[in-house]
Amino acid sequence: MRLGVVGMLPPDFRDISSEHLNAIKALNLTGTAFHAPGDQLAEVTTEECHEVRDTIAAANMTLPQFGIGFSECLFDPDETVRAHVVGLIERGIEVARDLAAGCCLIRTGSRSPTGSYHPHRENRTTEARGQLVDTLKRVAAKAEVEGVTITIETHALTIMGSPEINRDVLAEVGSARMTVVMDFVNHFQNLDQVYANQARLKHIFAIMNPISAIGHVKDVKLSSGLVLHIDEEIPGVGELDLALALKLWHDDHPDDYMLLEHLPAEKYPQAAANVHRILADAGIPVY
Repeated sequence: MRLGVVGMLPPDFRDISSEHLNAIKALNLTGTAFHAPGDQLAEVTTEECHEVRDTIAAANMTLPQFGIGFSECLFDPDETVRAHVVGLIERGIEVARDLAAGCCLIRTGSRSPTGSYHPHRENRTTEARGQLVDTLKRVAAKAEVEGVTITIETHALTIMGSPEINRDVLAEVGSARMTVVMDFVNHFQNLDQVYANQARLKHIFAIMNPISAIGHVKDVKLSSGLVLHIDEEIPGVGELDLALALKLWHDDHPDDYMLLEHLPAEKYPQAAANVHRILADAGIPVY
């Protein structure tokens, strides 16, 4: 398998330099990944993308993931909103093509007015599901033309809230260019699943490995409170059997990436060292 990171880069990807990439390589990571605001991509030129592409290649690194940032919901009841976000994603697909990115990351959004990963009753309706599938089909059509793989970030609180829903939605979309992220920490839903996480991990990977193109490696912790709090943690510090998770990924994706993410820059060295240690102890090759 391969390891990379989302982060450790300037806010504008056009400012990426060899110095930024060398700092990532010093952690024994070969992949770099970043996001960009969708509403700013119209000003990005092909020449700028090619310069970034060539800078990454010159460092003997790859760009396994390029993410498009937007706040709109892919199943908003307003067709004009859906048409607008499809336009943003279509431009993002073109940028991903010009960057030679391994995949283009998107999110589904939510009908909650407070955030894309916030729950809302209407997210679980048949109408919402139909609108999501229709939007994803439009996105997939553009991805197929441009030869770009789309990967969807899914989570227990979103419309694509379980491995089973992920599988079924992609089956309805019916495009080999439409995949999901193997972000396994996002699909723990209760205490029993966390404490008996080997069984849950095997279930998640059995369903999602065939429909995933890239993975995110994190850990989870249970935080105190009067409701359930399953929070992200530095890999190797939390509750999960990461050796099992990484083996399950490697068995089906020996040449694909797991990416570190959602950490401040100063914590990535520990995260990378922990994952490399877990891989070495488990006898899982990484390059």
